[in-house]
Amino acid sequence: MFKRGHRCSFKAHLLHNTSSASESYVSLRAVQVEFYVNENTFKERLKLFFIKNQRSSLRIRLFNLSLKLLTCLLYIIRVSLDDPANQVACARKHCTNITDALCSKACANYTTNLTTDPTQINWELIFWVNRRVPVWAIQVTVALISFLQAMLLVYLSYKGNIWEQIFQISFIIEMINTVPFIITIFWPPLRNIFVPVFLNCWLAKSALENMINDLHRAIQRTHSAMFNQVLILICTLLCLVFTGACGIQHLERAGKSLTLFDSLYFCIVTFSTVGYGDVTPKIWPSQLLVVIMICVALVVLPLQFEELAYLWMERQKSGGNYSRHRAQTEKHVVLCVTSLKIDLLMDFLNEFYAHPRLQDYYVVILCPTEMDIQVRRILQIPLWSQRVIYLQGSALKDQDLMRAKMDDAEACFILSSRNEVDRTAADHQTILRAWAVKDFAPNCPLYVQILKPENKFHVKFAGMFCFPDHVVCEEEFKYAMLALNCVCPATSTLVTLLVHTSRGQEGQTSPEQWQRTYGRCSGNEVYHIRLMDSKFFGEYDGKSFTYASFHAHKKYGVCLIGTKREDNKSILLNPGPRHIMSATDTCYYINITKEENSAFIFKQEEKHSKGLSATGVYDAPSRLPVQSIIASMGTVAIDLQNPDPPADSSKLALPTENGAGSRRPSIAPVLEIADSSAILPCDLLSDPSEDETMQSDEEGALALECIKGYPPNSPYIGSSPTLCHLLQQKAPFCCLRLDKGCRHNSFEDAKAYGFKNKLIIVSAETAGNGLYNFIVPLRAYYRPRKELNPIVLLLDNEPDNHFLEAICCFPMVYYMAGTIDNLDNLLQCGIIYADNLVVVDKESTMSAEEDYMADAKTIVNVQTMFRLFPSLSIITELTHPSNMRFMQFRAKDCYSLALSKLEKIERDKGSNLAFMFRLPFAAGRVFSISMLDTLLYQSFVKDYMILIARLLLGLDTTPGSGYLCAMKVTEEDLWIRTYGRLFQKLCSSSAEIPIGIYRTESHMFSSSESQVSVEDCEDPRDRRESWKEKTAHRNSTGSDQSEHPLLRKKSMQWARRLSRKNTKPPSRAERINQQRLNLYRRSERQELSELVKNRMKHLGLPTVGYDEMNDNQNTLSYVLINPPPDTILELNDIVYIIRSDPLAHVPENLPGASAGAKQRQDYGAKTRDETHL
Repeated sequence: MFKRGHRCSFKAHLLHNTSSASESYVSLRAVQVEFYVNENTFKERLKLFFIKNQRSSLRIRLFNLSLKLLTCLLYIIRVSLDDPANQVACARKHCTNITDALCSKACANYTTNLTTDPTQINWELIFWVNRRVPVWAIQVTVALISFLQAMLLVYLSYKGNIWEQIFQISFIIEMINTVPFIITIFWPPLRNIFVPVFLNCWLAKSALENMINDLHRAIQRTHSAMFNQVLILICTLLCLVFTGACGIQHLERAGKSLTLFDSLYFCIVTFSTVGYGDVTPKIWPSQLLVVIMICVALVVLPLQFEELAYLWMERQKSGGNYSRHRAQTEKHVVLCVTSLKIDLLMDFLNEFYAHPRLQDYYVVILCPTEMDIQVRRILQIPLWSQRVIYLQGSALKDQDLMRAKMDDAEACFILSSRNEVDRTAADHQTILRAWAVKDFAPNCPLYVQILKPENKFHVKFAGMFCFPDHVVCEEEFKYAMLALNCVCPATSTLVTLLVHTSRGQEGQTSPEQWQRTYGRCSGNEVYHIRLMDSKFFGEYDGKSFTYASFHAHKKYGVCLIGTKREDNKSILLNPGPRHIMSATDTCYYINITKEENSAFIFKQEEKHSKGLSATGVYDAPSRLPVQSIIASMGTVAIDLQNPDPPADSSKLALPTENGAGSRRPSIAPVLEIADSSAILPCDLLSDPSEDETMQSDEEGALALECIKGYPPNSPYIGSSPTLCHLLQQKAPFCCLRLDKGCRHNSFEDAKAYGFKNKLIIVSAETAGNGLYNFIVPLRAYYRPRKELNPIVLLLDNEPDNHFLEAICCFPMVYYMAGTIDNLDNLLQCGIIYADNLVVVDKESTMSAEEDYMADAKTIVNVQTMFRLFPSLSIITELTHPSNMRFMQFRAKDCYSLALSKLEKIERDKGSNLAFMFRLPFAAGRVFSISMLDTLLYQSFVKDYMILIARLLLGLDTTPGSGYLCAMKVTEEDLWIRTYGRLFQKLCSSSAEIPIGIYRTESHMFSSSESQVSVEDCEDPRDRRESWKEKTAHRNSTGSDQSEHPLLRKKSMQWARRLSRKNTKPPSRAERINQQRLNLYRRSERQELSELVKNRMKHLGLPTVGYDEMNDNQNTLSYVLINPPPDTILELNDIVYIIRSDPLAHVPENLPGASAGAKQRQDYGAKTRDETHL
């Protein structure tokens, strides 16, 4: 009861207080507050109209300019009507107050002065003029308006100091030109008094300057300061000349009268320092005026010219503007960079203008830094000076974006500064530039380069792009490419050649067969065309994809690699035989040039059957269909030989040369419609290693621990989910450390783990998120579990827990703290058991005082490992591509010197791939991420290139799309003989599409100390002989009918011809020197091997696995992209293939006999050679 009573009393009290507050609130009256009352006064309104408002102020100044120009025109009219000889009579007629006697006397005096002494001054003619009444009336009216306007502006501009307004030059001139006319209204005798109205030209100049400033404010556009300064200078010159001419003409009225034109002529001759002397002032007042005008000109004009020169220099630095008229009539793109280097500029220009339809485009470079000397020299070349415009400015300023006419640009390329020490800060700058451009020009397509993968989503998922494929993340591509290099050799070279524009003319003048073949195949690129519009693929409407790919390659020499449905935006690489081609499909193919630049020449040749059966044999033409290249205007003429082959010509039989004992079943034909029973797919969902009964305990344990699934932890936003081999349970962080034991295991080096496959070691500075993209392709679900290579991350700095959380789910992934310049660290991480060592460029070394020295430490460390472990495959990333010539450097190797000469020749010819003949690059042992800049540039013309590159590298996994892998040609596969037959074999048996060959040849490198060049190595007769010898070369590509594949030379080729001139046999002294050199090399090798073994013993490691004499340095390797069908296969060739997605179609009944399939093992199968540790 107490609580209830208390509650009621409290409620009543609350209601009473509320009612009291309501009554008091009602009793209060609302007060209306007006703001900006000061602006409602009469003075503020006038100030707003005459000064503050841009548009009204612009009209007032334009009216004022018109008044001043009108007064100057009236003065010229008055002078033209004036006659000093009749002035006295005129004065008598018009001035009633002047007596007749005075007029007669003045007239007589004037006549006497002219006849006796022309230097006599008649002062009356200086102070009095003959002014007609209409002219006087107009001048008085203009003077009244100008006077009232001047007084009003003084009133509006008054701020407490009236003298500051009065003593302004413009106000004084205004009073001199207006007050006398106003006085003549009230005092008629002064109507003919002289008033220097011509001084209004200076007021007109000031009004013009103010009007231009108001014009800029009103229309929100600014002309350059250069334009304003030139206008001011011109106005100053005109005012000086006009003032001098009018003043001299008036003063000379008192002496020998001059016309206004004569005075103007005299002023121009005087100011131009010519001084003919035919017209000169005769009396001292006019002479004094000339002296004054010259002094004024000597003071004013140099100041104006100095300001103009300064602005000109600043404009040369900033680059001026890109005109609006040109932007609306011509097409242009904008390149935004932090700092412009000569290599970056030339890569962009060469790749951008390599496309014929981009020849008329302009390139506007927007860079915040001043143009350096090298870039300035390049842009002064006529080839670029007419098409490239450099603007110094920032993409974050709308004024600079307006100067570049970003809203009219066809595209904007935003590149990051990869040489920055803080790459994250560089990405942040790039992101802000992208946002600023998108805010200023929402419809301008952006092509953005990002360094760190964790920063990609800021531009890719910010709702900014209709096509997010216009973003290239450097570290994503870099690590994925380096990872594939370990299982598919030279993937970096393959992708680099595909994304570079070339016509395949590199190396065609070289005496080396491999260089000619390699250079010709490097011209292959990826193109696209609709099936209904294509002659290559139009006949395959309703056929399977595999059938279309094989027959297009057989007939035209083109390689169909992918397709895209009209109603689907996803590109599918090798969708498999169950994909039926449609007329609306877009076909993606590899060829020397696109179909639109190809001419078709139909020829029916006599069929040959030498050594081949009449039926069931692939009729390989004696000449490659696509290789008859007409290198004019980028057109390729394709000889369609045997366009109508027999129905059974696709069936390949075993060559009769092999004998009856080695006969095998002939190659099955490629079916038009897929037959599930005829396809022997690689069963990757059920790992072949799981089906083998003979498994070791370690393999069985690994099979039990691993499952297939998606990684649970992604280190950054935006990574594409990929089905991978994963551990059933995440490994503890302590177990990821290779060189330290824990409570779970006591292993402290690579040998203790007992790995069956060879290691892949990655040396990096930090464990960045990009390393995640190195691991994923090597643990993808389509790689057999038995062939997984252990991955060891050799890191300079300890990784953080975030990175360890992302990698702890992958099997056989370890890390270790150490550096590659420490031999002990290398031995502990198991380098003697490794098959590949990947050296990633370190961020801390990317910036150096001398740009090209950024790779110095990496090159020296790799060279050391190259000598210590010659059998190790070292894949190195460099900052600058030009430094790859120092990889595996041999100072006295004349073959390397000849390659250097060849590179210079190709560069002088304008090749974009001059570095392609360097042996480390051709073999895929060296890579620079700057080589992939062209991928972003090509996307402007081929918007699908980034997506295709991501699919090839495994960065994206689209359902139904295939993946890149490799197979090795063994002795059992040589019966296939040619690349065309291999194409049919793969298409008919497993629906795989080959796209190229990685070939390794034996080569003897000369160690002569003589400096040999390409031109000095052989004469024309030797070259003709070498060409004749090439006809027997087994590496014939069929490009020339005289070259038939008969025999392959495995010994000395170019280096032997380099010394062919020396027909004299070596002397005894030379043989002794050579023997000493060999002994020295052997002793050096033994010394290095002893060093390594001693360190291994010191660390407690066995030295059995160190093969000190295994030196594979006398080989060269190169990539052949889409080689001709009649290219002869060689032992140990590695074929790049695009295998169809096994998840897209899983057959119900797997074939029991898979002998043929087992022959098509990945190149990774060579790691099955167990390394017992």
